[in-house]
Amino acid sequence: MDFKPMQYVYEAAGNPAAYTLLLLHGTGGDERDLLPLAKSLGKGFNVLSLRGNVQEHGMPRFFRRLGMGVFDEEDVHFRTHEMVHFLKELAVTEGFDVNKLVAVGYSNGANIAGAVLILYPELLAGAVLFRPMQPLSGIEDSFETQRQTPVFMSSGTQDGTVDPAATAAYAALLSSNGFKVSAVDIPAGHNLVQQDVTLAAQWIKDNFQ
Repeated sequence: MDFKPMQYVYEAAGNPAAYTLLLLHGTGGDERDLLPLAKSLGKGFNVLSLRGNVQEHGMPRFFRRLGMGVFDEEDVHFRTHEMVHFLKELAVTEGFDVNKLVAVGYSNGANIAGAVLILYPELLAGAVLFRPMQPLSGIEDSFETQRQTPVFMSSGTQDGTVDPAATAAYAALLSSNGFKVSAVDIPAGHNLVQQDVTLAAQWIKDNFQ
């Protein structure tokens, strides 16, 4: 496959045993977008932030979409494989443990993280999914994790982009495949608010510190 490298920022914690926060931006963000968020989520982590390889009207994304909320699932597959290939190579280059990655994704970034959970269910040590949508359809029986990977999902009750019923079904799908899901509803729209960050930071502390 013709995989391309990704632009990234890596900040080492200086501890070989550290977990790595894998930051995945939303549409129009870049590899610096979520760096301030990482500082609010906890100390002692390596921080790795990627930029999506797809452009939509000049805005970086992690995979193509056919319309609002309609994903190009063939591209979701390709870009997920491309990203995981890059992560495994980068782990050797930068010296972090690829088995101790905790994805932190917002919107489009949450969706590529979700695709990793589905296509590589044993890879991530954990995932924080802010405003997620289920990235792939027809996969109910095709994945399962033995790691009981913890997953934090936060949805906005006034989010006009994401259907709450679809998010609940997504959480149930992950739970039924062995993931330990904590799903919360925040009184907010699609944008992140302080409550998202506070709850995610506590969840990370409970699971990884």
